[in-house]
Amino acid sequence: MQIDGQTFLISGGSSGLGRACARLLAARGGNVVIADIERRRGGELAGELGERARFAPTDVTDEAAVGAAVDAAVAAFGGLHGAISCAGIGVPEKVLGKQGPHRLATFMQVININLVGTFNVLRLAARAMAANQPNGGGERGVIVNTASVAAYEGQVGQTAYSASKGGIVGMTLPAARDLAQLGIRVMTIAPGIFDTPMVAGLPEEVRASLGRQTPFPPRLGRPEEFAQLVQQIVENEMLNGEVIRLDGAIRMAPR
Repeated sequence: MQIDGQTFLISGGSSGLGRACARLLAARGGNVVIADIERRRGGELAGELGERARFAPTDVTDEAAVGAAVDAAVAAFGGLHGAISCAGIGVPEKVLGKQGPHRLATFMQVININLVGTFNVLRLAARAMAANQPNGGGERGVIVNTASVAAYEGQVGQTAYSASKGGIVGMTLPAARDLAQLGIRVMTIAPGIFDTPMVAGLPEEVRASLGRQTPFPPRLGRPEEFAQLVQQIVENEMLNGEVIRLDGAIRMAPR
């Protein structure tokens, strides 16, 4: 699928990985709808990107809110051709720690935002894409989800986060199979340690140490590198039903 002239919904699009995707897609002629709970940052980014961008205040766990964001994309630009899910949270907590068992409410919150929110975007975006006229290759849309290497090598305190990201990995292939007859592709990226707001608040020495854990390049990943892979997925229609690790060959240690 070409990017120029197509419309993309980006959940979590106001910062980090989503922000980089919004900028890249808009720079290549795409229309972007920034779906995010952060109104100020989302509105500012939409203003920066100009007429090709809209901001839609969105809680990904809210069916009505995601539906409204999808509708806003169709109303503003005539259709929806891509959806990139970048919204997510991480709350470190051990299964059994000094304060007792892992809080059930915390576990459910992480699962609800990361996994259920991703599925909510996927299903409602797919409904809109199904109404598109197929391109020359029969394609109507592409959906890119965000997992994590923690889906495979979750660290101490990452039970909830790893479970949520493992769920995203697990639904990639069946979702792609479900939507194949409609010409809608589904892919997932599992990034390693990236320079996003999740790690931005850490001390510089800790950030540098995290970067050095990556075999090569020995640094934190850049959000722009994530966005470059999203571009390749959008443009290469043979990429479907798969999870791509974007991690510099890192394999996470227990701590």
